[in-house]
Amino acid sequence: MIKNTKWALGSGLELLGSECRDGRWTVSAVGRGSARCPGCDVRSSRRHGWQVRLLQDLPAQGTPVTLRVCLSRWRCQNQGCARKTFSDRLPKIAPPSARRTCRVADLTRLFGHAAGGRPAERLMASLGLPQSDDTILRHLKRHAGAPAEAATVRVVGVDDWAWQKGFRYGTIMVDLERREVVDVLPDRSAEATGHWLAQHPGIEIVSRDRAGLYAEGARQGAPQAKQVADRFHLLQNFQKTIEQQLSRAPRPNSQPSPSLTEAEPVILAEWIGHGRQPALVEHRQLGSIGRRAVNTDKFNQVKALQLSGHRITAIVRQTKFSRRTVTKWVRLDALPERNVMAPKPNTPSGFHDHLARRWAEGCTSGRVLLLEIRDLGYTGSLSHLGRLLAGWHRAGRPVTVDAATAATPNLIDPLTGHLVSPIVAAALCVKPRGLLTDAQAAKVDAFKTISPAFATMRALAMRFRGILRGGDVEKLSVWLHDADRSTLYGIRRFVHTLRQDLAAVGNAITETWSNGQTEGQINRLKTLKRAMYGRAGVDLLRARMMPFRVEPNHTN
Repeated sequence: MIKNTKWALGSGLELLGSECRDGRWTVSAVGRGSARCPGCDVRSSRRHGWQVRLLQDLPAQGTPVTLRVCLSRWRCQNQGCARKTFSDRLPKIAPPSARRTCRVADLTRLFGHAAGGRPAERLMASLGLPQSDDTILRHLKRHAGAPAEAATVRVVGVDDWAWQKGFRYGTIMVDLERREVVDVLPDRSAEATGHWLAQHPGIEIVSRDRAGLYAEGARQGAPQAKQVADRFHLLQNFQKTIEQQLSRAPRPNSQPSPSLTEAEPVILAEWIGHGRQPALVEHRQLGSIGRRAVNTDKFNQVKALQLSGHRITAIVRQTKFSRRTVTKWVRLDALPERNVMAPKPNTPSGFHDHLARRWAEGCTSGRVLLLEIRDLGYTGSLSHLGRLLAGWHRAGRPVTVDAATAATPNLIDPLTGHLVSPIVAAALCVKPRGLLTDAQAAKVDAFKTISPAFATMRALAMRFRGILRGGDVEKLSVWLHDADRSTLYGIRRFVHTLRQDLAAVGNAITETWSNGQTEGQINRLKTLKRAMYGRAGVDLLRARMMPFRVEPNHTN
């Protein structure tokens, strides 16, 4: 027995002694709690017996400490009380039936909130507080959330996050004033969003992206709140519109692609019926046409279900198509053409014009053409060039670009002479001049010279960025009128969708709130979800995403 050691046990306990055995301290104490029944608050003087509680306490220089407390057990003298016996209470030391003190429980939740289950288990074991990962996570989820404080949310940001990308999504609620998560919902629906907002009547502003289900949920659950569309998502949607508009122009393929006339399908069917090889259309083109027909049939099936009132989840369940594909198709009016990768220095299609001209002059030798295009910058192999020329040999002519492609000039990089993909061109179209590098600025100037449509979209994009940052809603009406008068179908379609959500777009111009903090919290959620592997249930995600708060006192 060591008599000179002093232990700070807190009020309500009287120290009897301490002992160290097998690398563990055992501190003995006796309780001096009150003899009032916790059920009826009637004082009792009839002792029923004694109760010994073993509590895990803070370590001593890395050595585990067990607190052995002897408490009195009393009989309740109130005949009408449901409790027959009760023991002394230690409200500031440990809750009833707990196996560890309050200060150890706070550390357990803190480590679980910051590090997770198994990392916290290893850390606490090295500090002299051995606990299993299941115990740590159970304490964390039991004390997660602060309903009283969540009811005071005034400005909330709403966005979705992926349980499994393309299939299953959840919803996150962020207090934009305090910059902290207030709740995590297991699904993404207007009903769940509206129900949560209805439980928080103090909400005045709802910041969201342009998803229709969150707009509907806000109208149902918080009709008094002002909806604000996120400016980043507005610019992102406009960039996507430009990308789709640039993708509408037919692009040259690496295989022969002459368009079929009305008579050619009949002739082709006759040749196939007689077992002959089709001469007008290549085998690969037939495959491309077949795939296009299948995709068109699927697209029409999805649009028919959408027009009949089915939601995306019901369409996916009924058609068995990918949710990502269905989500993309319900936003389109027509099936877009398949994007073709822009030619590179190692692809012979990037030197199509030179090869077609030399082929027309009678030069059909692959080795001769290889030497010529290598002087122009070709870095590919002879076999790669041979695959292109083989199609020309079978067709008896080089690949020709159809009239639609000739009418719509392609965007060519002025430095390399290669075709620029719609994704890159759309990103450059919405980027301000001050953020462009010298090479990017040269590309933008060249695109504006080559394509009047790109110049028009560039001017509209710069005006739209200025309006979102300027704070003048009247300029938005002028911009919508000018954009709607353009001959570009994608821009006019974007104007139509903006007008359907015009109030939220106008609030995005006048209000300072945005969903940037919500996007940052989603990145944090993704990190936690991946770190927890398959254990990231909604209760555990909510417990770790919401801010950690130490309980000021522990009630019974």
